Amino acid sequence: MPRRDAVDDLVDQWRHERPDLSPDGLAAMATIGRLGRFAALVAPRVEQVFAGHGLRTGEFDVLAALRRAGEPHVLTPTRLSRSLMLSPAAMTHRLDRLDDAGWVERRLDPENRRSILVSLTDAGRELVDRAVADHVVNEQRILGPLDADDRAVLDALLRRLLTGLEDT
Repeated sequence: MPRRDAVDDLVDQWRHERPDLSPDGLAAMATIGRLGRFAALVAPRVEQVFAGHGLRTGEFDVLAALRRAGEPHVLTPTRLSRSLMLSPAAMTHRLDRLDDAGWVERRLDPENRRSILVSLTDAGRELVDRAVADHVVNEQRILGPLDADDRAVLDALLRRLLTGLEDT
């Protein structure tokens, strides 16, 4: 029998207080509760890795988006905002900090002088490459209790769940 967790206790309390709730509904509550608890427990572990590089998670996300864009590692603030699901104001705030640190630079688009381009600097590229290497090791550590087959099953199930939600 698997070891019990805090979510089991919560579901047991609901089962006792609301015996009318369906077993399927309580099972769904347990799954969603575990996903939320997992996210809450993982976030500080991820943030700690980025902090070791002088970054916040959101700043890493911007640098990583630019790095993943490939050479020459340039995107518009609008494209960055959309890809990271941020408001333009929030993106401007992040870009200000990254620009001040010398990790990105902003310049006018030579093909459209009403548009700005954001590019990753050499220092920004070196930083994000170091941070992502540590991030991957940390994520492997977090998923350590699962073997490769379990991770593959979990990944497939989460992909199916996410695509179902994104399609609605």
